[in-house]
Amino acid sequence: MSLSGRRDTGAAQPLPALFPAPEPAAPAVEPSRRRSPATRPGSGAPPSEPSPTEDAGRQLVFFGAEAAEPTVADLAGLLAGPGEVVRMGGTARLSVQVDAAWRVHVLVAELASRGLAASWEPTEGERHAVRTSYTRVLKPLAAAWLHGPAKRPPATFHLTGRRLRLWLAAAGAPEQPGGFLLRLGENDQECWEPVGAALAAAGLAGTLLGPDDGGPAYRITGRRRLARLAELVGGPPTAAPTTAWPPHP
Repeated sequence: MSLSGRRDTGAAQPLPALFPAPEPAAPAVEPSRRRSPATRPGSGAPPSEPSPTEDAGRQLVFFGAEAAEPTVADLAGLLAGPGEVVRMGGTARLSVQVDAAWRVHVLVAELASRGLAASWEPTEGERHAVRTSYTRVLKPLAAAWLHGPAKRPPATFHLTGRRLRLWLAAAGAPEQPGGFLLRLGENDQECWEPVGAALAAAGLAGTLLGPDDGGPAYRITGRRRLARLAELVGGPPTAAPTTAWPPHP
């Protein structure tokens, strides 16, 4: 079953029915931002990347989900979780399996906002597979993440608000009491440690849960870390149940 992105003019099949129907999303309150001289429009200087030791407030300002326009590079957030990328000739395709229909709606919209046509189909266990078409646009992402058949983050990998938002939309889940899980790819052991380091650098140090403990996933706990996660990813998408998204403090 296919659904087109914004560049596809063909007829689109309907998305899977949402279950349950999403609650109306509360308008996101954007935090106040102060620009440094290096990030003012017209300065000609690229924004510098803060080090992991800089205060949480600066990380939120520069790397929140609303701090920049969507780009294909954001899809690294899906690869940090259970997403997969494969190459064919000079093209590549990204895919991810999700466990709820609302995730299909959100991911298809996110892919379309980046000019990528997407398709979806139901799979076993009431899951859904979302995938892009093969495209040259994704070739650099595949080249950075694939080492032979294995997926592994590049040395420069870091997490931004938009990357975290995509990871959460695909594989994030609240955990009671007072925690949040970011699920990983079951066969991506080479990714788990560097992805955990990227979380810690973003101020979201988590506990790695192995397959025997309900994972693989990183568990984020603590009031300050959960508040930071909520700030970085922004408010819930329209299709997402509000209970599935980190609440803003």
